[in-house]
Amino acid sequence: MATIRDVADLAGVSVATVSRSLQQPERVSPKTRSRVISAIEQTGYQPNQMAVKFRSGKTHSLVVLVPTVANLFFARVISGMQEAAAQRGYTLLLGNTLGNPQIEAEYARMVQTAQADGVIQLRAFNPFVTDPSSGSGLLPMVNACEVLETSLCPTVTLDNRQAAATMTRHLLEHGHQRIALIKGPQASPLTQERLAGYQDALKQANIEFDPALLFDGDFTLHAGYEAARQILAHPQRPSAVFCENDETAIGAMQAIKEAGLKIPEDISIAGFDDISFAAFCDPPLTTIAQPAEEFGQTAVNLLVDVLTGKISKAPKVIMPFELIIRHSTGPAPGAAHLNQAM
Repeated sequence: MATIRDVADLAGVSVATVSRSLQQPERVSPKTRSRVISAIEQTGYQPNQMAVKFRSGKTHSLVVLVPTVANLFFARVISGMQEAAAQRGYTLLLGNTLGNPQIEAEYARMVQTAQADGVIQLRAFNPFVTDPSSGSGLLPMVNACEVLETSLCPTVTLDNRQAAATMTRHLLEHGHQRIALIKGPQASPLTQERLAGYQDALKQANIEFDPALLFDGDFTLHAGYEAARQILAHPQRPSAVFCENDETAIGAMQAIKEAGLKIPEDISIAGFDDISFAAFCDPPLTTIAQPAEEFGQTAVNLLVDVLTGKISKAPKVIMPFELIIRHSTGPAPGAAHLNQAM
Protein backbone atom coordinates (compact mmCIF):
# COMPACT_ATOMS: atom_id res chain seq x y z
CA MET A 1 0.00 0.00 0.00
CA ALA A 2 1.36 3.43 -1.00
CA THR A 3 2.36 5.86 1.73
CA ILE A 4 2.54 9.63 1.89
CA ARG A 5 6.33 9.30 1.60
CA ASP A 6 5.88 7.52 -1.76
CA VAL A 7 3.75 10.43 -2.97
CA ALA A 8 6.28 12.99 -1.78
CA ASP A 9 9.20 11.19 -3.47
CA LEU A 10 7.35 10.86 -6.79
CA ALA A 11 6.18 14.49 -6.76
CA GLY A 12 9.60 15.76 -5.71
CA VAL A 13 8.27 17.58 -2.65
CA SER A 14 8.37 17.14 1.10
CA VAL A 15 5.90 15.08 3.12
CA ALA A 16 4.76 18.35 4.71
CA THR A 17 3.90 19.75 1.27
CA VAL A 18 1.83 16.69 0.44
CA SER A 19 0.04 17.09 3.77
CA ARG A 20 -0.64 20.78 3.08
CA SER A 21 -1.92 19.94 -0.39
CA LEU A 22 -4.52 17.70 1.21
CA GLN A 23 -5.39 19.77 4.26
CA GLN A 24 -4.82 23.38 3.19
CA PRO A 25 -4.66 23.42 -0.63
CA GLU A 26 -4.94 27.22 -0.69
CA ARG A 27 -1.43 27.36 0.83
CA VAL A 28 0.12 25.37 -2.02
CA SER A 29 0.77 26.72 -5.54
CA PRO A 30 -1.44 25.27 -8.30
CA LYS A 31 1.65 23.86 -10.05
CA THR A 32 2.86 22.03 -6.93
CA ARG A 33 -0.60 20.79 -6.07
CA SER A 34 -0.98 19.46 -9.61
CA ARG A 35 2.21 17.42 -9.17
CA VAL A 36 0.97 16.10 -5.84
CA ILE A 37 -2.40 15.09 -7.30
CA SER A 38 -0.68 13.36 -10.21
CA ALA A 39 1.57 11.46 -7.78
CA ILE A 40 -1.43 10.43 -5.66
CA GLU A 41 -3.16 9.08 -8.77
CA GLN A 42 -0.04 7.20 -9.92
CA THR A 43 0.69 5.64 -6.55
CA GLY A 44 -2.90 4.95 -5.59
CA TYR A 45 -2.31 6.60 -2.22
CA GLN A 46 -5.48 6.92 -0.13
CA PRO A 47 -5.21 9.46 2.69
CA ASN A 48 -7.05 8.85 5.94
CA GLN A 49 -9.80 11.41 5.50
CA MET A 50 -10.92 11.15 9.10
CA ALA A 51 -7.41 12.07 10.21
CA VAL A 52 -7.28 14.94 7.72
CA LYS A 53 -10.57 16.27 9.04
CA PHE A 54 -9.44 15.92 12.65
CA ARG A 55 -6.20 17.84 12.06
CA SER A 56 -7.63 20.62 9.90
CA GLY A 57 -11.14 20.97 11.30
CA LYS A 58 -12.38 20.88 7.69
CA THR A 59 -14.00 18.15 5.62
CA HIS A 60 -13.00 19.64 2.25
CA SER A 61 -16.44 18.63 1.03
CA LEU A 62 -18.99 20.95 -0.58
CA VAL A 63 -22.71 20.29 -0.84
CA VAL A 64 -24.37 21.14 -4.16
CA LEU A 65 -28.14 21.60 -4.09
CA VAL A 66 -29.67 20.87 -7.51
CA PRO A 67 -33.42 21.28 -8.14
CA THR A 68 -33.28 18.38 -10.59
CA VAL A 69 -30.34 16.39 -11.92
CA ALA A 70 -32.44 15.57 -15.01
CA ASN A 71 -31.94 19.11 -16.32
CA LEU A 72 -29.19 19.07 -18.96
CA PHE A 73 -28.03 22.61 -18.21
CA PHE A 74 -27.49 21.73 -14.55
CA ALA A 75 -25.51 18.66 -15.62
CA ARG A 76 -23.04 20.94 -17.40
CA VAL A 77 -22.85 23.27 -14.38
CA ILE A 78 -22.05 20.31 -12.12
CA SER A 79 -19.33 19.17 -14.53
CA GLY A 80 -17.66 22.57 -14.17
CA MET A 81 -17.98 22.34 -10.39
CA GLN A 82 -16.29 18.96 -10.29
CA GLU A 83 -13.33 20.25 -12.28
CA ALA A 84 -12.86 23.30 -10.06
CA ALA A 85 -13.38 21.35 -6.83
CA ALA A 86 -10.69 18.84 -7.77
CA GLN A 87 -8.26 21.67 -8.51
CA ARG A 88 -8.97 23.28 -5.13
CA GLY A 89 -8.76 20.02 -3.16
CA TYR A 90 -12.48 19.56 -2.49
CA THR A 91 -15.04 16.86 -3.18
CA LEU A 92 -18.70 17.44 -4.05
CA LEU A 93 -21.76 15.97 -2.36
CA LEU A 94 -24.69 16.20 -4.76
CA GLY A 95 -28.21 16.75 -3.43
CA ASN A 96 -31.10 16.26 -5.88
CA THR A 97 -33.58 18.36 -3.89
CA LEU A 98 -36.54 18.64 -6.30
CA GLY A 99 -36.78 22.21 -5.03
CA ASN A 100 -38.00 21.00 -1.65
CA PRO A 101 -37.06 23.51 1.12
CA GLN A 102 -37.09 20.79 3.79
CA ILE A 103 -34.62 18.65 1.87
CA GLU A 104 -32.43 21.68 1.24
CA ALA A 105 -32.44 22.60 4.94
CA GLU A 106 -31.37 19.07 5.83
CA TYR A 107 -28.37 19.35 3.50
CA ALA A 108 -27.52 22.77 4.97
CA ARG A 109 -27.41 21.19 8.42
CA MET A 110 -24.47 19.12 7.19
CA VAL A 111 -22.48 22.36 7.31
CA GLN A 112 -23.81 23.28 10.74
CA THR A 113 -22.85 19.85 12.07
CA ALA A 114 -19.37 19.90 10.46
CA GLN A 115 -20.12 17.16 7.92
CA ALA A 116 -19.42 19.56 5.04
CA ASP A 117 -17.76 22.95 4.73
CA GLY A 118 -20.16 24.89 2.50
CA VAL A 119 -23.14 24.86 0.15
CA ILE A 120 -23.70 25.81 -3.48
CA GLN A 121 -27.39 26.45 -4.10
CA LEU A 122 -28.69 26.42 -7.68
CA ARG A 123 -32.10 27.91 -6.99
CA ALA A 124 -33.33 31.10 -5.34
CA PHE A 125 -33.73 29.87 -1.78
CA ASN A 126 -31.59 30.20 1.35
CA PRO A 127 -31.45 26.69 2.89
CA PHE A 128 -29.98 27.92 6.18
CA VAL A 129 -32.74 28.30 8.77
CA THR A 130 -30.32 30.33 10.90
CA ASP A 131 -27.09 32.04 9.96
CA PRO A 132 -24.34 29.56 10.92
CA SER A 133 -21.82 32.38 10.90
CA SER A 134 -23.55 33.76 14.04
CA GLY A 135 -24.08 37.15 12.49
CA SER A 136 -20.47 37.73 11.45
CA GLY A 137 -18.89 37.12 8.07
CA LEU A 138 -20.47 35.52 5.02
CA LEU A 139 -22.72 32.50 4.92
CA PRO A 140 -20.72 29.44 3.79
CA MET A 141 -22.81 29.42 0.62
CA VAL A 142 -22.78 30.55 -3.00
CA ASN A 143 -26.04 31.03 -4.91
CA ALA A 144 -25.65 30.30 -8.63
CA CYS A 145 -27.85 30.20 -11.74
CA GLU A 146 -31.23 31.06 -10.20
CA VAL A 147 -30.37 33.60 -7.52
CA LEU A 148 -32.03 35.46 -4.70
CA GLU A 149 -32.69 39.13 -5.42
CA THR A 150 -31.21 40.06 -2.05
CA SER A 151 -28.50 37.62 -1.08
CA LEU A 152 -26.25 37.31 1.97
CA CYS A 153 -23.73 35.33 -0.04
CA PRO A 154 -21.83 35.55 -3.34
CA THR A 155 -23.94 34.98 -6.44
CA VAL A 156 -23.21 33.82 -9.99
CA THR A 157 -25.85 34.74 -12.49
CA LEU A 158 -26.66 35.85 -16.03
CA ASP A 159 -28.36 39.01 -17.25
CA ASN A 160 -31.41 36.97 -18.17
CA ARG A 161 -33.49 40.05 -18.93
CA GLN A 162 -31.01 41.40 -21.47
CA ALA A 163 -30.48 37.93 -22.97
CA ALA A 164 -34.23 37.41 -23.50
CA ALA A 165 -34.53 40.89 -25.01
CA THR A 166 -31.71 40.03 -27.41
CA MET A 167 -33.48 36.87 -28.58
CA THR A 168 -36.81 38.68 -28.95
CA ARG A 169 -35.16 41.41 -31.03
CA HIS A 170 -33.66 38.72 -33.26
CA LEU A 171 -37.17 37.45 -34.01
CA LEU A 172 -38.55 40.95 -34.49
CA GLU A 173 -35.78 41.73 -36.98
CA HIS A 174 -37.02 38.79 -39.05
CA GLY A 175 -40.43 40.39 -39.36
CA HIS A 176 -42.21 38.45 -36.61
CA GLN A 177 -44.91 40.60 -35.03
CA ARG A 178 -46.71 37.90 -33.04
CA ILE A 179 -44.20 36.03 -30.90
CA ALA A 180 -45.43 33.46 -28.40
CA LEU A 181 -43.46 32.93 -25.19
CA ILE A 182 -43.42 29.56 -23.41
CA LYS A 183 -42.41 30.41 -19.85
CA GLY A 184 -40.66 28.46 -17.11
CA PRO A 185 -42.00 27.75 -13.60
CA GLN A 186 -44.09 30.64 -12.33
CA ALA A 187 -42.12 31.08 -9.09
CA SER A 188 -38.69 31.08 -10.74
CA PRO A 189 -36.85 34.41 -10.97
CA LEU A 190 -35.51 33.21 -14.32
CA THR A 191 -39.07 33.06 -15.67
CA GLN A 192 -39.84 36.59 -14.57
CA GLU A 193 -36.54 38.04 -15.80
CA ARG A 194 -36.87 36.45 -19.23
CA LEU A 195 -40.48 37.57 -19.49
CA ALA A 196 -39.37 41.11 -18.64
CA GLY A 197 -36.74 41.01 -21.39
CA TYR A 198 -39.30 39.79 -23.91
CA GLN A 199 -41.59 42.69 -22.94
CA ASP A 200 -38.70 45.17 -23.13
CA ALA A 201 -37.95 44.23 -26.73
CA LEU A 202 -41.62 44.45 -27.75
CA LYS A 203 -41.90 47.90 -26.17
CA GLN A 204 -38.76 49.11 -27.93
CA ALA A 205 -40.25 47.93 -31.23
CA ASN A 206 -43.58 49.72 -30.46
CA ILE A 207 -45.43 46.40 -30.46
CA GLU A 208 -48.20 46.04 -27.90
CA PHE A 209 -47.69 43.25 -25.40
CA ASP A 210 -50.41 40.57 -25.72
CA PRO A 211 -50.84 38.39 -22.59
CA ALA A 212 -52.67 35.85 -24.77
CA LEU A 213 -49.29 34.96 -26.30
CA LEU A 214 -47.90 33.78 -22.95
CA PHE A 215 -48.00 30.05 -22.27
CA ASP A 216 -47.11 28.26 -19.04
CA GLY A 217 -44.28 25.75 -18.85
CA ASP A 218 -41.82 24.20 -16.41
CA PHE A 219 -38.58 23.89 -18.40
CA THR A 220 -39.38 20.32 -19.53
CA LEU A 221 -39.84 18.62 -22.92
CA HIS A 222 -43.42 17.70 -22.09
CA ALA A 223 -44.34 21.26 -21.13
CA GLY A 224 -42.95 22.54 -24.43
CA TYR A 225 -44.89 19.94 -26.38
CA GLU A 226 -48.20 20.71 -24.66
CA ALA A 227 -47.74 24.48 -24.86
CA ALA A 228 -46.95 24.27 -28.58
CA ARG A 229 -50.18 22.36 -29.20
CA GLN A 230 -52.05 25.22 -27.53
CA ILE A 231 -50.15 27.75 -29.62
CA LEU A 232 -51.01 25.95 -32.84
CA ALA A 233 -54.68 25.98 -31.88
CA HIS A 234 -54.64 29.75 -31.34
CA PRO A 235 -57.13 31.53 -33.66
CA GLN A 236 -54.33 33.93 -34.66
CA ARG A 237 -51.37 31.59 -34.73
CA PRO A 238 -48.05 33.29 -33.86
CA SER A 239 -45.32 33.18 -36.48
CA ALA A 240 -42.59 32.55 -33.89
CA VAL A 241 -42.19 30.86 -30.50
CA PHE A 242 -39.57 31.84 -27.93
CA CYS A 243 -39.05 29.19 -25.26
CA GLU A 244 -37.39 30.04 -21.97
CA ASN A 245 -35.12 27.01 -22.19
CA ASP A 246 -33.94 24.55 -24.85
CA GLU A 247 -35.72 21.48 -23.52
CA THR A 248 -39.01 23.35 -23.80
CA ALA A 249 -38.10 24.34 -27.36
CA ILE A 250 -37.26 20.77 -28.37
CA GLY A 251 -40.60 19.56 -27.02
CA ALA A 252 -42.36 22.35 -28.92
CA MET A 253 -40.57 21.41 -32.14
CA GLN A 254 -42.00 17.90 -31.91
CA ALA A 255 -45.58 19.20 -31.64
CA ILE A 256 -45.03 21.57 -34.57
CA LYS A 257 -43.72 18.75 -36.76
CA GLU A 258 -46.59 16.48 -35.81
CA ALA A 259 -48.96 19.21 -37.00
CA GLY A 260 -47.34 19.01 -40.45
CA LEU A 261 -45.70 22.45 -40.24
CA LYS A 262 -42.18 23.30 -41.32
CA ILE A 263 -39.60 25.05 -39.13
CA PRO A 264 -38.82 27.90 -39.83
CA GLU A 265 -40.81 28.29 -43.05
CA ASP A 266 -44.18 28.12 -41.28
CA ILE A 267 -43.14 29.02 -37.75
CA SER A 268 -39.81 29.94 -36.16
CA ILE A 269 -38.72 28.61 -32.78
CA ALA A 270 -35.96 29.70 -30.39
CA GLY A 271 -34.65 28.46 -27.07
CA PHE A 272 -32.35 29.43 -24.22
CA ASP A 273 -29.26 27.69 -22.70
CA ASP A 274 -27.54 26.05 -25.72
CA ILE A 275 -27.55 22.53 -24.32
CA SER A 276 -25.62 19.94 -26.34
CA PHE A 277 -28.72 18.70 -28.18
CA ALA A 278 -29.56 22.19 -29.48
CA ALA A 279 -27.05 22.00 -32.33
CA PHE A 280 -28.31 18.55 -33.38
CA CYS A 281 -32.05 19.23 -33.56
CA ASP A 282 -33.81 19.15 -36.94
CA PRO A 283 -33.41 21.97 -37.73
CA PRO A 284 -30.63 23.08 -35.37
CA LEU A 285 -31.98 25.36 -32.66
CA THR A 286 -31.39 29.10 -32.41
CA THR A 287 -30.72 29.82 -28.75
CA ILE A 288 -28.98 31.88 -26.09
CA ALA A 289 -25.72 30.27 -24.98
CA GLN A 290 -24.80 30.33 -21.32
CA PRO A 291 -21.30 29.31 -20.13
CA ALA A 292 -22.65 26.51 -17.93
CA GLU A 293 -19.31 24.95 -16.99
CA GLU A 294 -17.94 28.38 -16.07
CA PHE A 295 -20.97 28.93 -13.85
CA GLY A 296 -19.94 25.85 -11.89
CA GLN A 297 -16.25 26.67 -11.78
CA THR A 298 -16.90 30.23 -10.63
CA ALA A 299 -19.33 29.09 -7.91
CA VAL A 300 -16.82 26.61 -6.46
CA ASN A 301 -13.94 29.10 -6.54
CA LEU A 302 -16.05 31.76 -4.82
CA LEU A 303 -17.13 29.35 -2.10
CA VAL A 304 -13.59 28.17 -1.42
CA ASP A 305 -12.49 31.80 -1.24
CA VAL A 306 -15.23 32.44 1.34
CA LEU A 307 -14.18 29.40 3.37
CA THR A 308 -10.51 30.40 3.33
CA GLY A 309 -11.22 34.02 4.22
CA LYS A 310 -10.08 35.49 0.90
CA ILE A 311 -13.30 37.46 0.44
CA SER A 312 -15.36 39.17 3.11
CA LYS A 313 -18.08 40.77 0.98
CA ALA A 314 -20.66 39.06 -1.21
CA PRO A 315 -19.74 39.72 -4.85
CA LYS A 316 -22.27 39.37 -7.66
CA VAL A 317 -20.70 37.79 -10.74
CA ILE A 318 -22.61 38.24 -14.00
CA MET A 319 -21.65 35.72 -16.66
CA PRO A 320 -21.71 36.54 -20.40
CA PHE A 321 -24.25 35.24 -22.91
CA GLU A 322 -24.22 34.84 -26.69
CA LEU A 323 -26.98 34.73 -29.30
CA ILE A 324 -26.46 31.55 -31.34
CA ILE A 325 -28.31 31.78 -34.65
CA ARG A 326 -29.08 28.46 -36.31
CA HIS A 327 -31.73 27.25 -38.76
CA SER A 328 -34.83 27.10 -36.52
CA THR A 329 -35.48 30.83 -36.99
CA GLY A 330 -36.06 32.68 -40.24
CA PRO A 331 -38.21 35.37 -41.86
CA ALA A 332 -41.86 35.50 -40.85
CA PRO A 333 -44.24 34.16 -43.53
CA GLY A 334 -44.78 37.02 -45.94
CA ALA A 335 -41.59 38.75 -44.90
CA ALA A 336 -39.15 36.74 -47.01
CA HIS A 337 -37.75 39.93 -48.49
CA LEU A 338 -36.00 40.68 -45.17
CA ASN A 339 -32.30 40.16 -45.03
CA GLN A 340 -31.68 36.60 -43.84
CA ALA A 341 -28.63 37.75 -41.97
CA MET A 342 -30.49 40.24 -39.76
